[in-house]
Amino acid sequence: MKDFLFTSESVSEGHPDKICDQISDAVLDAYLSGDPSSRVACETLVTTDFIMVAGEVTSKTSVDVEKIAREVVKDIGYTSEDIGFNAATAEVQVRLHEQSPDISQGVSEGEGLFKEQGAGDQGLMFGFAIDETPELMPMPIQISQNIMKKMSELRHNGTLSDLLPDSKSQVTIQYIDGKPTRIDTIVVSTQHKEHVEHKALEEMVIEQVIKKTIDASLLKDTKYLINPTGRFVVGGPHGDAGLTGRKIIVDTYGGYGRHGGGAFSGKDPSKVDRSAAYMGRYTAKNIVAAGLAKKAEVQLSYAIGYPEPVSVLVDTFGTGTVSEEEIVKRVLNAFKFSPGNIVKELDLLGKDRKYRDTAAYGHFGREGKTFSWENTGKSSQLKG
Repeated sequence: MKDFLFTSESVSEGHPDKICDQISDAVLDAYLSGDPSSRVACETLVTTDFIMVAGEVTSKTSVDVEKIAREVVKDIGYTSEDIGFNAATAEVQVRLHEQSPDISQGVSEGEGLFKEQGAGDQGLMFGFAIDETPELMPMPIQISQNIMKKMSELRHNGTLSDLLPDSKSQVTIQYIDGKPTRIDTIVVSTQHKEHVEHKALEEMVIEQVIKKTIDASLLKDTKYLINPTGRFVVGGPHGDAGLTGRKIIVDTYGGYGRHGGGAFSGKDPSKVDRSAAYMGRYTAKNIVAAGLAKKAEVQLSYAIGYPEPVSVLVDTFGTGTVSEEEIVKRVLNAFKFSPGNIVKELDLLGKDRKYRDTAAYGHFGREGKTFSWENTGKSSQLKG
């Protein structure tokens, strides 16, 4: 298929599911800061003035989980009594217990059936890259994320003070001959204060967010659907309950690349759901950056406790500049996919890493110290 429309969405840090991802990753950061060997699988639920943090943790350090949860909610902007979710007044319950020792012995180096660190679970993970944007990300998800980041920036700095934290964007790109050519439709739904009229909000979002974020050459005969219900006052956890790990497509490639099904947030790097997905992206991005293909997808799969991947697959969708067999050969020479090596290669336990930074606006196509899997330093080695 060469001529088509493709749509991806993003959500703001105030979306109920994203609140949960950020709390879970902030708890993870706190445990890893005190004890880098911590094993963490932290899940969060939010609803009207209520936060529940549950899961499994094994660590030598102690963490004030309730304090962390309230700080995250406050940072996002839920600080008012009249919107049904307030950092200061929400009830917080914590239900964390130790990780199963049967899992722990398979993951900890030198303890299980295999002496090298094993995978924290079975599963399959995908990494993807494509040359549609400078970030080597699919254009629909990259633009959707950029809209949400811009809206957040303007809300936090007071420029758009009439907006509230919960919002979503959706971008539909028209592809001609397989290449993105224009934006067909942009949807933005944003929570707002009671007094804001729809027409004023529509103009605000189009002029101050969309047109300040997107290259004008892509906005040709674009349809704008801003708060298409006409009103969005009741939102956030008061309008819809949230759960950790429910925005896995927003977190990755917007549906353009495949997903293995495992969520990321709240999981330490021994969980290959997270770490191997990062390694897959790192590998795919370096393949494209090296000019070996216009797009690449890498699948990795693991068995719990086993120290090597069960399978490694590279697919360039017929866009490779050398044979797929040659690309696979170079990949296996340049990258080591054991769980222990992934943590070392990407420095996933480094002191500067803040997993909370990943928990809103996508885990890929980002800049900063945390996003080591976005580096393209292996591309020269892949060129051969």
